[in-house]
This record gives sequence, C-alpha cells and structure tokens, in this order.
Amino acid sequence: MAIKKLNDYNIANKKILVRADLNVPIENGNISDNSRLISAIPTIKTIQSLGGITILISHFGRPDGLHKEEFSLKQVVPELEKLLNFPVKFSSELIGINVLKKIDKLIAGEILLLENTRFFVEEEMNDESFSKELSKLGDIFCNDAFSSSHRAHASTVGVSKLLPNCAGHLMKKEIDTLENVLKKPQKPLTAVVGGAKISTKLNLLLNLIKKVDYLVIGGGMANTFLFSNGLEIGKSLCEKKLKETAQRIILEANKNKCKIILPHDVVVASEFAANANFSIKNVRDIDNSDMILDIGPSTCDKINEIFSISKTLIWNGPMGAFELKPFDKGTINTSVCASKLTRNGKLISVAGGGDTVSALKKSKADKDFTYISLAGGAFLEWMEGKNLPGVECLL
Repeated sequence: MAIKKLNDYNIANKKILVRADLNVPIENGNISDNSRLISAIPTIKTIQSLGGITILISHFGRPDGLHKEEFSLKQVVPELEKLLNFPVKFSSELIGINVLKKIDKLIAGEILLLENTRFFVEEEMNDESFSKELSKLGDIFCNDAFSSSHRAHASTVGVSKLLPNCAGHLMKKEIDTLENVLKKPQKPLTAVVGGAKISTKLNLLLNLIKKVDYLVIGGGMANTFLFSNGLEIGKSLCEKKLKETAQRIILEANKNKCKIILPHDVVVASEFAANANFSIKNVRDIDNSDMILDIGPSTCDKINEIFSISKTLIWNGPMGAFELKPFDKGTINTSVCASKLTRNGKLISVAGGGDTVSALKKSKADKDFTYISLAGGAFLEWMEGKNLPGVECLL
C-alpha cells in the first residue's frame, strides 16, 4: 500500500497531529494494561528525533458526547511520562482558541495531549466542521490508531482529508503484518477461530475459507458445527438456528480445498464453574446433561500437529472457556505449541482480538508470537476482507 510515513516529510518544527489509541483499561484508578500506551511510544519518539512537535489526540471509553471526568485522558499522563521518560503536557480542552494558544507556545520535541475526542458528539458523526477544527491543531496528520480505523470518525477520517497525512509506526506495522499473512502468506496457512458464536464471526469464517489451508474451530461456535453434523451437544452453548449456515460453511470450505478441523474429544461438566468436576469424552458420546467447555487432549494433539506442518498462523478466539480452570487447558496447550514453533523460527504467528490477547497472555504464549494485534474490531474487519475507512483515507 502506498501510504506515506513520517520520514516522507520534513517535520522539523512542524506540529504533528497524532491520532493514537490511548484507550486503556483503568481499574480502581490504576491502568491495568498499558499495552496500547507502549505501542504509541515509537511514533512519538520518532517525531521527537526529527525535531517535530507532538500533538496527541485519542478517544477514551464511551462518554457519549458528554464531558465526564471518569473518561478524561488526563489519567494516562503519568504512565505516558514514565514510558517516555519525558514530560507530557495536558489540555483539558480539545479544540478552540485556548488550545491553539497552548500549541503555539510548544517547541521542538515537546508533547501535548489533548482531551478525549468523544467528549464531542461530532467525533463519531465525522462532522465536517469538527474535522476542520481538529485540522487547525497541526501541520501534518499522523494516524497511528489502526484499532480505531474501522470507524469513519472525525479524528480518523475527517481530519485526514484536510491535512497532509501519513501512518505512524504502529499503523504501518499492523497493515504490513496483516497484508503479509492474508494476501501473500507463506503456505500452508492455518487459521484458528474460537469464541462463543458463529453469528459474530460469520463474515470472518466465510472470508478465511477462501484463503487458508486449515481452519481450526474451537470455543462455543464449534458446538454449532458439531450439532449441524447431527451430534448431541447436551446443555452446551449452541446456535441451533444456524445449523444450515454451519453446513454451508463446511461445503464452501470443501470447494475451496480448506480443511475444517473440529473437536473430536471435549472436556465436559454439568456446570460452568471454577474447578467443577469434569470428564473427557468423544464428541459422539455427549449426554443430555453435559456442557462442552473445552477441547480435549486428543484434539489438542491434532491441532498441534497441524501447527507443526504450517508456515503461517492466524489466531482469533480461545479454544474453550479459558477464564476458568480447568477449561483453559485447550487454549494453553495449543497456544504454547504455536509459541514454541514461532520461537524456533518454524512458524509466523499473528493473533488479535480482545479475548485472544487475554488468553495468550494467560498462557504466556504472547511473548513469542510474531505479532499480537491490539486492534480488536479493526483486526476482525480486516480479516473479514473489509476496507477500513481510516486506512483507505491515507492512500
């Protein structure tokens, strides 16, 4: 993709308006996961090294267009300063004459974080007048928030049309990585798709079966496929109305020479509770009182065998109810295998999605994956084959 980078401009003493994703989780007043802040650092440091001035904007939570203190970006300033080892100035306003005065006083290398873009309803409307106000904040627009690029908002799309634009390091890295794994992957290509429901990932499945050699299906959605094949699934989570949809996916996969891998043994319990009594059963032996909560050890072995012959792996979603023991074993077993193959240079592994990142962190497999995307919805939409407005506007 012919997207400009920061280095394509002379940014010395220029004001660089950076759309970052600083939307981090805060629990009891503390940031519980600073991954997104860490990801924003390379772009900020590059601007500093090239003599530019960094003006940071981001959304934070869902304040619904109202100014609510619990959604103020001021909360991320201390952690940003710690990560940068450099002071970060903060403005309690986002647009207007007072903000412009603050910006005019900045010198090369300095950083100013502005208040939450979603304090304005015009942000999510991609309002033209609001976009014009944002464009007054900088000389060059740099989008470094791939995770927000599936939405046509003023701070991702509107302002990009009013200023010279480019992609930040994180944005460029995400685009390049995802292009490589889906459009020009090393084969065989395997995709793991887990999670609760087919309905939430239908477009993803339909797109992947046209591109991958193996499609491993786990989590609650696997139950719907098992049910569609005429198997008893007991009290398990299942979208029975999507029986025909599951069969259509299987047929389309066969046409595209994509082999779908479903569980052949599973972990079952009578209730979903921590440390519940469980047993391992063949999928043909499920009773009415059984609840399928994870893939079994033999299925893990089969999946790991597929990983070992693959060159590229895309992962989205856990294999079972990984939040509670003992139903996390399938996800841990297979993710650790993928991480070892990656560490040994035998596999290119890319993962993304909220539950996916949490699951991989639990198994500590995330440390060895080739790339972990924090993009969530944008990652999924890219994998579905959709054009992202926040990326398209940079072309």
